[in-house]
Amino acid sequence: MKRIIFLFLLLIQIPAFAQQGTGKKVLFIGDSVTDGGWGNDVAGLPSSQRNHGDWNHLFGSGYMYLCAAHFMGEEPEKELQFLNRGISGNTLKNLQDRWQEDCLDIKPDIVSILVGTNDIHYWLDDPQKQPFNYMDWEKRYRELIQLTQQELPEVRIILCTPFVGKAGWAGEAANFQQRDESVRKLASIIKQIAKDYQLTLIPFDEMFDNLLKSYPSQPVSHWCWDGIHPTPATHQRMADLWIEKSGL
Repeated sequence: MKRIIFLFLLLIQIPAFAQQGTGKKVLFIGDSVTDGGWGNDVAGLPSSQRNHGDWNHLFGSGYMYLCAAHFMGEEPEKELQFLNRGISGNTLKNLQDRWQEDCLDIKPDIVSILVGTNDIHYWLDDPQKQPFNYMDWEKRYRELIQLTQQELPEVRIILCTPFVGKAGWAGEAANFQQRDESVRKLASIIKQIAKDYQLTLIPFDEMFDNLLKSYPSQPVSHWCWDGIHPTPATHQRMADLWIEKSGL
């Protein structure tokens, strides 16, 4: 009976920010690179179905966790509240569909967005694919920014750029060059959006390229194990860059 009660308590959905400080809310949202299995997730569940009370898995494992750990450990007096709303497999359209619940309703003070890799991934996997519509993708991304600024006029938005590496199954695929070029195109679009709206930019793509140049003796798989997902080494570098550029 005690075990049943204990498990029940673990499953109670308690908002993560209610258990943290009273300072600014910092929201990270995106796909699997941000997700990291937060909320003890193993199947890409929506946010509402994840465990929001288990501090062993509250932030997942990745750059978001490392950023939260840094600020909560090094500057606890700021009372920053961190939330992970990455969901594995998500595209920009998926973010749009859940933006009300997973961003606007939370009313973050800072929202960090990393998306784009899956948009290209699913497009490449479609045997009936037409040329990727970059103009439409950019239009929808801009609409998301405009909506957020309209609904949350005081919010600070941070845009992160996606990247891929020539390693693992994705790197070995015949279409890797097309994948790489397409993701780089999305990164360039994000950079332009950040410039146009005067938003903070975290250029993960440039960071990744610099890692490969700075450590030529290391295989690409040291930094990106399957061609899409960063290794712990890269998550640490991503966190370092985010901490540096975010200005928190």
